[in-house]
Amino acid sequence: MVDVGAKADTERLAVAKGEVVMKPETLALLRAGQLKKGDVLTVAQIAGIQAAKRTAELIPLCHPLPLTHVDLDFDLDDALPGVRITATAKTIGKTGVEMEALTAVSLAALTVYDMAKAVEKTMVIQNIRLVEKRGGKSG
Repeated sequence: MVDVGAKADTERLAVAKGEVVMKPETLALLRAGQLKKGDVLTVAQIAGIQAAKRTAELIPLCHPLPLTHVDLDFDLDDALPGVRITATAKTIGKTGVEMEALTAVSLAALTVYDMAKAVEKTMVIQNIRLVEKRGGKSG
């Protein structure tokens, strides 16, 4: 692991985004709450939060962080068509929360896929990226 001991504690924030592209029919079922596994977005939100909290267990050499806030937002977009996911992670510490935000988006997207795959196996998870970083020397 990188030694961050000499760094000052600062407020850190990271925002990541990603998308799950699906057929319009699948999106309509998701929107109507008619997928057999249940409330997709609530389960995906919990999965994303849980994933952010466990990032250091999933990614080798990633520092475990005391997160102060994790939030996931979902936008059902007919133009995509699919689900746009935004994850925000915050902490006060010596290193950033980029990996936590990216992990949250990734696992939320995988959860959407898992819960809708019974009706469509051709969904595409795409465009997972960091869109904002604040705090520390470089942010």
